[in-house]
Amino acid sequence: QVQLVESGGGLVQPGGSLRLSCAASGSIFSIYAMGWYRQAPGKERELVAAFTSGGRTNYADSVKGRFTISRDNAKNTVHLQMNSLKPEDTAVYYCNADLVVTVSYKNLQIWGQGTLVTVSS
Repeated sequence: QVQLVESGGGLVQPGGSLRLSCAASGSIFSIYAMGWYRQAPGKERELVAAFTSGGRTNYADSVKGRFTISRDNAKNTVHLQMNSLKPEDTAVYYCNADLVVTVSYKNLQIWGQGTLVTVSS
């Protein structure tokens, strides 16, 4: 069984910072892509930042220059450093991974349970 476990959400004032972490665990053969999405109330889930299968990073225009994604391949972990947070960044943040599991070598796309980020004074 493979799972993603997120941490680091919470309440922060506008202009503040938070760091989210996501660790993949289980019978993982290889991770092709991994990153963060978010879903605000009444809105669709959207990409925030991700490492692609080609090794590039993609960022939503709304977070460029404020958010930075990083990874630790040895620990199957990605982090999202969020600076200069705005009220419009308030959302549930979900970790996502496109990976291959051992034994069956099936390609799976899995999601974490989500972590709430609230930006408010």
